[in-house]
Amino acid sequence: MQSLDEIYREYADMVYRFLLPKTGNEFIAEEVTQETFYQAVRCSEKYDGTSKVSTWI
Repeated sequence: MQSLDEIYREYADMVYRFLLPKTGNEFIAEEVTQETFYQAVRCSEKYDGTSKVSTWI
């Protein structure tokens, strides 16, 4: 599995672009992106590798 730092670098922009139209606000989209990865770190032991990382996030 990739390190969490690698996962962040690879998927943060994707998450942000997903959230921006939903929030309609760049600041909120960035905050929710950060929260998404914070929760991913907290729950990283639950990722079992049976799905794509992007699906899990």
